[in-house]
Amino acid sequence: MSRSFGDEVASRVGVNGEPEILELDLMKDDKFIVVASDGVWEFLSNDEIAKIVAPFFELRNAEKAAEAVVRESYLSWKREEEGIVDDITCVIVFLDVKMTQQEPNPALLTHE
Repeated sequence: MSRSFGDEVASRVGVNGEPEILELDLMKDDKFIVVASDGVWEFLSNDEIAKIVAPFFELRNAEKAAEAVVRESYLSWKREEEGIVDDITCVIVFLDVKMTQQEPNPALLTHE
């Protein structure tokens, strides 16, 4: 998205800096949210992503779930586009997961 801000050449073909905003009401059965770039959504469907993420939800490991989605996107892209891979980003948020509380890493709290 950052390349869309002020990119006069790309603006000639329809790229713009206006965000696309979508609001959804979460339901009690919703388990996770996947925020990903077009490099993921172009090659994987919602159902495919849900099947990839579900086992990691059970393990309470959102980081590994995101890694698995990125890996599968990469492999799908390589199969479809023969060597061209760009823009694969994925963030996963698990909802209503009861995780054990852990102390923050002191090294991350310093502001040097």
